[in-house]
Amino acid sequence: MKKFVLPVSLLLIFCASARWGSAQQRPVAASSPVPSPHAPVPQRQPSAFDLTTYGVTINVEPRLIIMMAALEAAGLDATPAGSEPSVFRAQVRRDLANLDPDLRARLRRFYERNKLPAPATLADQAARYVSLALALGPPPLLDAPQRSEQLPGSLLEVLDFAPLVREFYSRSGMEEKMVVYTRAYQAEGDRLRQPTAAMIQAVLSYLHTRPITVATERVPVTAPSTKKKNDQRAYTTRQHERHFFIVPDLLGAPGTINFRVIADDYYAIVPAGTDPASSELRRGYLQYVIDPLVLKFNRQIADRREQIRQVLAAREKAGATVSPDIFLSVSRSLVAGADARFDESRRTERVTADARVKLANAKPDEARAIVKETDAAIAAIKDEAIARLADDYERGAVLAFFFAEQFKDIESSGFDISNFLVDMIALFDPAREANRLNEVAAARARALAARQARLSARAAVDEPPVYSDAEAARAAVLVKQLGEIEQILQARDYPAAEARLKELLKDYSREPRVFFALAQTSSVAAADATDEEVQAQRLKAALTNYRLAVEAASPETDRALISRAHVAMGRIYGFLENNAEAAKEFDEAIRMGQITGGAYREALEGRSKLPK
Repeated sequence: MKKFVLPVSLLLIFCASARWGSAQQRPVAASSPVPSPHAPVPQRQPSAFDLTTYGVTINVEPRLIIMMAALEAAGLDATPAGSEPSVFRAQVRRDLANLDPDLRARLRRFYERNKLPAPATLADQAARYVSLALALGPPPLLDAPQRSEQLPGSLLEVLDFAPLVREFYSRSGMEEKMVVYTRAYQAEGDRLRQPTAAMIQAVLSYLHTRPITVATERVPVTAPSTKKKNDQRAYTTRQHERHFFIVPDLLGAPGTINFRVIADDYYAIVPAGTDPASSELRRGYLQYVIDPLVLKFNRQIADRREQIRQVLAAREKAGATVSPDIFLSVSRSLVAGADARFDESRRTERVTADARVKLANAKPDEARAIVKETDAAIAAIKDEAIARLADDYERGAVLAFFFAEQFKDIESSGFDISNFLVDMIALFDPAREANRLNEVAAARARALAARQARLSARAAVDEPPVYSDAEAARAAVLVKQLGEIEQILQARDYPAAEARLKELLKDYSREPRVFFALAQTSSVAAADATDEEVQAQRLKAALTNYRLAVEAASPETDRALISRAHVAMGRIYGFLENNAEAAKEFDEAIRMGQITGGAYREALEGRSKLPK
């Protein structure tokens, strides 16, 4: 039988603006996510991709859970302004409501006394404590490392928080709560697994390489002393496994990934809802892949020491602060160059693919406009890549532009990047690299202007209307309840989720987001169905509720939801091999055009895959 698979995490999605009933506008929380077009995507079960083969482990870290709960008690509130706390954060706060007041006060005093000065963000405040968490021993002892000059200065600043964390763990009931907390973190890890695998595959495919997962260290052998003075010192080799740990952090500051390297272990601490394809996580994995290559070819890099130092000296003369470590500069530059080129090439491919679909049935005048629009989009992508490289260059990646050009030349060759690294290192011109910022000034200025224009446009679109207190309270209740139902869906309790959503319809009888959520629930339940008849019934229910969502939605304020509902129906019809209806749904979304939060690109892709 046919079977389709969906991400475990849902997905409950809410448009940024909509209507009450059919005439009156309603308020919506600013943090509400956008409807996902991917929930009802029927597809065959993919072959398993073993992340550990490529050094990656998605790991629940008890020390981090304990540390962040202690910070929550100390007063670090990572909830964005104007947003409700997540379901998990709210649960932790309830669990800590009866914490000993004296202990809470001591936690708060330490945190307040050691706060970083402005303009440090909440993520900056938490970062030092994340480092401390990874340095502690396992619970229940949570032993702190010995104070030493070898410890990072930022960790030393908060090292004395460790005894308070140990006391917090023993007196807050955390040991009993850890089972429940761990399940929530495991659910987030499950959500991360599939998109992480896609990101790892894409990066390694781009580099045409496999990561070095075992490091070999050359160490001296202690031998019995002899009277001979000419004895050569003996050496042996020792191997270490290298790991790239992705650690969920449900209490972390949203949108900020903490990245740590401890010997051969790389840690990416990711907050809830993180997209593994985001640049920060991708760059972290690129560093994991590239660092051992820099070590492997350290002699060839050392041969160009003076030329690299010339570029670093030019940056210092310009007033920049750069590291004198040439190997660190090369590593940073390789990561920055690879990441910029990877992102530029993928975005260019998507724009080109969209244009190809549009041109298939375009008239001559339309075709010329499409080509012009596509050329402008590709030029903007190149400018943005240059601006990102310039940012990295100013932070010390002084060969970033050079390596980006080298990656562009070899990325389609199909050969392992490590085969080219020696040649790449031998080719750069220090005089040109020292002058890169002047060379790209015009393109960077265009990219910065485009960024500002996007921010201004987004601010204009996202500016919330004025609502009454009653309307705002009603919307907040709905968003909170939908968030709670999402947690139920993550546990795959589909009947309970459906029952809760139907109960919501009694109070929100014409609410398109509830219909949309019901449709997604049926779609995800269909993914787990083993009986064809049950699967068909669930898909039919999904189609019905997507249709109801479209009918209840406002064409003025719910355009993103309508767009994504049409694409979702198109995918289901395509799975059911009803290509005529699928084409109609995709065409509806295409006719709506590009909408912030909509599914225009997904509609083009879905339409192109249908049989002619």
